[in-house]
Amino acid sequence: MDMRQLRYFLAIAHEGQITRAAKQLNMEQPPLSRQLKLIEQELGVVLFDRNGKRLQLTQAGEMLRNRAIALMKQFEETITYVQELGEGVQGVLSIGAVVSCVSLLPPVLRQFTEKYPQVTFKIQEGDHFLLGELLENRDLEFIVTRLPFQSDFQSQHYSVLPLPSDPFVALLPTEWCPQNARAMTLEQLARFPFLTLKTDRTTGMHTQVFDQFKRLGLEPKIVSECSSVAIAISLVSAGIGAAILPESIMNSFAPPNVAKISIQDVDLQSNIGVVWLRDRHLSKSARHLMDMLVEFS
Repeated sequence: MDMRQLRYFLAIAHEGQITRAAKQLNMEQPPLSRQLKLIEQELGVVLFDRNGKRLQLTQAGEMLRNRAIALMKQFEETITYVQELGEGVQGVLSIGAVVSCVSLLPPVLRQFTEKYPQVTFKIQEGDHFLLGELLENRDLEFIVTRLPFQSDFQSQHYSVLPLPSDPFVALLPTEWCPQNARAMTLEQLARFPFLTLKTDRTTGMHTQVFDQFKRLGLEPKIVSECSSVAIAISLVSAGIGAAILPESIMNSFAPPNVAKISIQDVDLQSNIGVVWLRDRHLSKSARHLMDMLVEFS
């Protein structure tokens, strides 16, 4: 089986019909049917159940499709690598970022696009688990994220380029903030009701912050667990609770009625990094953008 036949198989799997797949491939139906028969004969398995006009993948077909998609992406990466040996920086760069790191991208992307105008971007926002899946599927070259990176896959899969850390600050409704106060201790902050970033699967930032309270024997009342930064900050703005979040988040969100307060008695830092698949060849544009992220940090 060669790459051409893999493309034929993937087209049939996607369309569910020989006729539509042949049209997508710009070829006649009989030759495509013969190619499918040859593939099944070579592998010694049935790849599709014929259910009326619709073709449904068998268990063997599902496995081949998943492996074929990965192989095609690796093949395309190889072609890109070879082409880049003789070309400048160009093409489409697909990257991801957790919501709390999105504010780091605009100044870097502005300079990057001025220097490399032939590169366009696809940018995906999401949590660790979504972005981890997109990395594994090779839909993204790298992501900018809070560390440690939590996903459904083992950490050995990833390479990590650390960026400078980001200090945590307290966010309070302005009416709760003592006049002219620029810093408060955790003991003072513990008197307020709190909002925290936490879901069933993402607990890293919550644990990091509230372990500091616990270390001092403090237990602030948590009035809401929030699944996103935007929800947490909107609730702070509405006077429902306080929050402790990385300072850079405020570059993306500028809500009314929210005061930013330094934390006086602890050095609480959020680690940031660029994460990518260890076995993946990064495009020239990805490597240049990573270099710029380091320079801007």
